[in-house]
Amino acid sequence: MKIAVSRKEHFNAAHRLFNPDWSDEKNNLVFGKCNNPNFHGHNYELIVTLVGEPDQATGYVYDLKALSDLINEHVIKQFDHKNLNLDTTFFAHLNPTAENIAVVIWKLLRDRIESQYELKIKLYETERNFVEYPAH
Repeated sequence: MKIAVSRKEHFNAAHRLFNPDWSDEKNNLVFGKCNNPNFHGHNYELIVTLVGEPDQATGYVYDLKALSDLINEHVIKQFDHKNLNLDTTFFAHLNPTAENIAVVIWKLLRDRIESQYELKIKLYETERNFVEYPAH
C-alpha cells in the first residue's frame, strides 16, 4: 500500500532568465519581462512529496517534521531572499527557470532521502504557473 505525503514550504527569490549565447534582442523576444537586467522576484511555493509504504510501528510514510527540516536546511537556506543568478552556485551556468529550479531542488533532496521513497517536486512560480518534476 503506497501513500503520498507532502510538505509545503515557501521562499522568495529573484532571478533573470537569460541565455548568454543570444543577443539582447533574442533574449527579450524569448523571455520578455523575465529578462529584466535588474532581475525580478517571485514568491515561490514548494511542495515536496514522498511516496512510500507506511511504517508498521509509526504509521508514517515519512516523518513530515524531518522532511520539513531537510527542505529548510538544504533548499530554503540556499534560495530564500537570494538572487538565484548571483547568490547561488547552482545557476551560475544554468538558466533559473522554474523547470531548472525544480530539478535542482530534486537533486538537493534526492541524496538525503532514502531511495525507497519516490520523490516529487511541485514548484509554483506564480499562483497560476507551476512545474512538476519528475513528470509522470
